[in-house]
Amino acid sequence: LLITALKNLLLSGKMASNVEAPERWYLALLGFAEHFRTSSPPKIRLCVHCLQAVFQFKPPQRIEARTHLQLGSVLYHHTKNSELARSHLEKAWFISQQVPQFEDVKFEAASILSELFCQQNLVDSAKPLLRKAIQISQQTPYWHCRLLFQLAQLHTLEKDLVSACDLLGVGAEYARVVGSEYTRALFLLSKGMLLLMERKLGEVHPLLTLCGTIVENWQGNPIQKESLRVFFLVLQVTHYLDAGQVKSVKPCLKQLQQCIQTISTLHDDEILPSNPADLFHWLPKEHMCVLVYLVTVMHSMQAGYLEKAQKYTDKALMQLEKLKMLDCSPILSTFQVILLEHIIMCRLVTGHKATALQEISQVCQLCQQSPRLFTNHAAQLHTLLGLYCISVNCMDNAEAQFTTALRLTTHQELWTYIVTNLASVYIREGNRHQELYSLLERINPDHNFPVSSHCLRAAAFYIRGLLSFFQGRYNEAKRFLRETLKMSNAEDLNRLTACSLVLLGHIFYVLGNHRESNNMVVPAMQLASKIPDMSVQLWSSALLKDLNKALGNNMDAHEAAQMHQNFSQQLLQDHIAACSLPEHNLISWTDGPPPVQIQAQNGPTTSLASLL
Repeated sequence: LLITALKNLLLSGKMASNVEAPERWYLALLGFAEHFRTSSPPKIRLCVHCLQAVFQFKPPQRIEARTHLQLGSVLYHHTKNSELARSHLEKAWFISQQVPQFEDVKFEAASILSELFCQQNLVDSAKPLLRKAIQISQQTPYWHCRLLFQLAQLHTLEKDLVSACDLLGVGAEYARVVGSEYTRALFLLSKGMLLLMERKLGEVHPLLTLCGTIVENWQGNPIQKESLRVFFLVLQVTHYLDAGQVKSVKPCLKQLQQCIQTISTLHDDEILPSNPADLFHWLPKEHMCVLVYLVTVMHSMQAGYLEKAQKYTDKALMQLEKLKMLDCSPILSTFQVILLEHIIMCRLVTGHKATALQEISQVCQLCQQSPRLFTNHAAQLHTLLGLYCISVNCMDNAEAQFTTALRLTTHQELWTYIVTNLASVYIREGNRHQELYSLLERINPDHNFPVSSHCLRAAAFYIRGLLSFFQGRYNEAKRFLRETLKMSNAEDLNRLTACSLVLLGHIFYVLGNHRESNNMVVPAMQLASKIPDMSVQLWSSALLKDLNKALGNNMDAHEAAQMHQNFSQQLLQDHIAACSLPEHNLISWTDGPPPVQIQAQNGPTTSLASLL
């Protein structure tokens, strides 16, 4: 009734004044539509009615095309009526191409329509649409750059990183020609990010060097300049962390943390750039803060500063919860999943398995809400379940989880990490010699190691040392473990250092060299307490008890025995708590999407004997 009355009123207005009427009726309907759209809550049905009423007046092409765009956009963003949204957007795209100097409507219609095609899994319709829009937008710098970014992102989501890199290279050259060094840097940094993903390190290094020069020389909006520096430093930090170079990364990480502090003190400048090609932002300031927390957590986890990792995870998750109340950007869920993945590994090391299991379940819930998130993180999720299974001594389940993860990943570093942990499972089982030797051949640290990661190569030496220890080949074990120690000390890999020291201590104890054993186990215990690593503390305290007894230090032996008892009790209680949770049944899930509901079970079904 409201819309009918409004149309009658506007029609009478049109007849009364033919000169002013088109503008008046159009502005009135547009005003009503916007009022309904921005109401709290939004009244989308009434907004759509107002916009549809525009067509009753047989408007000129410019108004007709713009209205189709507005209807398509509202329906796409606020309803599930994707077919009607598509129809309006296609009309907007078709009509706007016939209207001269109508770039904003034309290219926005192409951009939103291609998004809708991707949402409907019609990628083969989105690509030619974007290519045509890119081809005819060369005189419109903002839209030409934006459409290039959009098509590059589409290729990236399809894992076609070569095509994406080519487009970003085209964008960088175009930005240089139109005099936008800022956007040129964005294109080049984006290309550098993809090259890092492809492990094309020979191309990454000169590209990052060029980017560093462009960023430092560019004089413009301070927030834009600092955001470029954050992008540049994030790439450098993640490059170092991928290579397992925890010590070498510290200067870059410190610069990144200082940079984000600088950004947080700057006020957003409302002055628009004079060059339309500069109208881009890499990430909102708040998202950058979370990202810097995230890479700090990644560094702390690798270095073995687990309390620091916990502190920054708490800060980041708190910030994320606030942001997600106002912002539904998918990148926030990605940040949340990566943070949880790292803190879960921390919990397993610090002896908080029950909490880790609940957080694994939380990752499952996040992945249920987004098929793309699950596709990107399924291998990591099964890897975490495999690590949990090891911690509660469910070795068959651990093997199944790691095997599933290997099937799902194409990421070389993750593959190597999984194989290293699967090898540790076979070593503990003691009867899987053929499978074990097959794995060890593929991660031989002395010959053709599959990745450049310093940390993973050091871990491969440790696994060799562990196997030699169990086989009683002590001199060979010492050689491998000393190599691990040398590598882990070079890059401050504290957990590997602690594990290597306690295993060397155990070897010297078995060989009867109690003094040398003590020289290994005492620093192992100190380092494990600092991390803190509950399993190494348990192992070290057991050795210290026996060592001190053998050396006649009865008081120290009693103190070590008490420590061992305390660690055992803590681990036992946590073990029982974890295995009693309904989420413990996740260890049996090896196929398809995460289970929606997890049934409770009667009680723990695993033994802690191997830990004690």
